[in-house]
Amino acid sequence: MKKTFFIFAILIVCIHVKGQDTFELSPDIRRILFLGNSITYSGQYVSYIETCLILKNPERIIEYINAGLPSENVSGLTEPGHANGAFPRPDLHERLDRVLDQTRPDLVFACYGMNDVIKQPFNDKIFRKYRKGIEWLHDEVRASGAQIVILTPPVYDPVKGACFSNVLDIYSDWLISKRYTSGWEVVDLHWPMKKFLEDKRATDSSYYLAKDAIHPNETGHWLMAREVLLFLGHTEVKDTENIHEALAPFEQGEALLELVDRRQNIMKDAWLTSTGHKRPRMKQGLPMNEARERYNEIQKEIEAIAGEFSQLN
Repeated sequence: MKKTFFIFAILIVCIHVKGQDTFELSPDIRRILFLGNSITYSGQYVSYIETCLILKNPERIIEYINAGLPSENVSGLTEPGHANGAFPRPDLHERLDRVLDQTRPDLVFACYGMNDVIKQPFNDKIFRKYRKGIEWLHDEVRASGAQIVILTPPVYDPVKGACFSNVLDIYSDWLISKRYTSGWEVVDLHWPMKKFLEDKRATDSSYYLAKDAIHPNETGHWLMAREVLLFLGHTEVKDTENIHEALAPFEQGEALLELVDRRQNIMKDAWLTSTGHKRPRMKQGLPMNEARERYNEIQKEIEAIAGEFSQLN
């Protein structure tokens, strides 16, 4: 424990010395994979990122793949009675190879931690399992030839569970420390979301980002997307509080988001079904060939809108 908190003390100094760097999407990045739990599977932040990147560079074609799986973690642990005893938490170790083999990403964004707390107060044994799982994930993705960016977990509402919220503070600080100790690419979602929530609560004590303390609402997903977009150099979204503010300068921005979201909802289930997993109660996705047909149909509609923005640029 003493060693762990000594590392965090060093981290705090580093955070004040150096901010988050930006990351350029090089021309050879054609497929971007998102990995995570139910928050990623829900997918609003993925759709927001895709939509904003299309608006920023309408002539560039990148495939954005959502392979998030509800309940999943990287620690391989599960709490007693998870899902009322119906099934243990799925472990990314079981499916990562298949996902990487089929999706063949050039870049991976991975967001884990919320489910790795397994509803326990801080426990160093659990924390070690989480660290080991994240390091394994990072190494496996790099070994596949892809780049990887780790996202710190979203905030757990401290009003509904200060104990769990503090655990995620620790997990997030450790991830941020990997920028300096290991040269990792890390985007901090956690602390910006926590500050936003605290600022709103200063004038409205009933304000929340997640009704159940865990799963972000539309604003929460935008805050996640906004930090990723800032990491990618899109400073124009810095002061926006929701996706609609970000899309307001674009006449058909909302129409583009609707198309992107519709396609994401088709493809995420198709990818999960194609790559396989052990999580019951999931929607059966379309066969990949049929999903691809739908993908291409919607792509034509997206390109028609993107073409208008391209002419304006």
